[in-house]
Amino acid sequence: MTAAYTTSAAVRQPAPGVAGMPAAALALGVFAAVRAGGALVLCAAAWWAGRSPLRVLGSSWDSAWYLGIARHGYGRTQMWPGTGLVQSDHAFFPLYPALVRLAGGGEWAALLVAWTAAAVAAVGVYRVGELVAGRRTGVLLVALWAVLPHAVVLGLAYTEALLAALAAWSLYALLRGRWLWAAGLAALAGLTRPTGVAVAAAVSVAALQAVLVRRSRAPEVWAAGLLAPAGWLAYVAAVGVRRGDPAGYFAVQREWGSRFDFGRATLETLWRVLTGRPVPLATTVTAVLLAAALVSAGLLLAGRRAADRAREGPALPRSLPVPLLVYTAVLLVIAVGGAGYFESKPRFLLPAFPLLLPLAAAMARARPRSAVLVTAGLAGLSYGYGVYLLVIARMPP
Repeated sequence: MTAAYTTSAAVRQPAPGVAGMPAAALALGVFAAVRAGGALVLCAAAWWAGRSPLRVLGSSWDSAWYLGIARHGYGRTQMWPGTGLVQSDHAFFPLYPALVRLAGGGEWAALLVAWTAAAVAAVGVYRVGELVAGRRTGVLLVALWAVLPHAVVLGLAYTEALLAALAAWSLYALLRGRWLWAAGLAALAGLTRPTGVAVAAAVSVAALQAVLVRRSRAPEVWAAGLLAPAGWLAYVAAVGVRRGDPAGYFAVQREWGSRFDFGRATLETLWRVLTGRPVPLATTVTAVLLAAALVSAGLLLAGRRAADRAREGPALPRSLPVPLLVYTAVLLVIAVGGAGYFESKPRFLLPAFPLLLPLAAAMARARPRSAVLVTAGLAGLSYGYGVYLLVIARMPP
């Protein structure tokens, strides 16, 4: 096996023995408690509004498309004469509906897959945070991820939890020098969502750096760089063959109203918010979250120059490992640069958990009581916003 992936700042190694296991269990417990509370609040709100909690959780918006693919395969197209949109189920990648089909094909099966993936993702997020900044920061990273405004999606029959699980463990494997594991998980991530290409980019860039900078000649490094994008490329090619057009997948996305315009539509919407024009609450929240994501990305890129770790407690390294930066940057570019349904952009960024590292590290240096109060307060806001989106406004998350 090749040596663990390193950058100018060494990746932290877990404590010897079983010291890391209780912290991982704590992180999972915090995540499960927070998200179970959110699910209960959402179910109660749905029941109060006269709606089926199971349908809200298991077949809302995109969930209905995934269930249709799981039950009947691909081939559904929905046309909207008033808008000119032509929605084809080929816009949805196949791994999640395939797992749902294996689990039984119904709403409970879809939720089981999503909830299991969310739990696996939580442990993976903790492991990455532990390697980069220590156990305490890793636990708080998971807690913050669980209380994001759009974290309600982690309890729905959506694909973000599955992508986050595959991404977190792929990045963890990469940081530990397990190239083929990282590439295999990246390939699966590429079969999960369009944004799964971010995981492939992280692995391939890391492999390229290993070859060009560290002069690695290890076969697994070369294989990982080539294998990582295979899943994403395979599905895009399959849609192209099905439609008789090499760019068929991108045509499907355009028919849905999604395209890459280098951020023009995003900037136009942000300008409407900044100039005080009437917009829905979800639009304002999305604008604030995008701004926060960009600020956090700047902090990640700048690194941390603090010198006295003993006095200040847990902190980020001077510079984060390149794979984490590449993964996060690609997700940001896709979310900000893409034109489409603006209010879903925070959901697209939900798997970008490294963006929370600066805040998690800051909370790790604070008193435990302060960290608990901040997490509890953010959890309450997350619960309320989830109810607003799915029950009150009935908007796609």
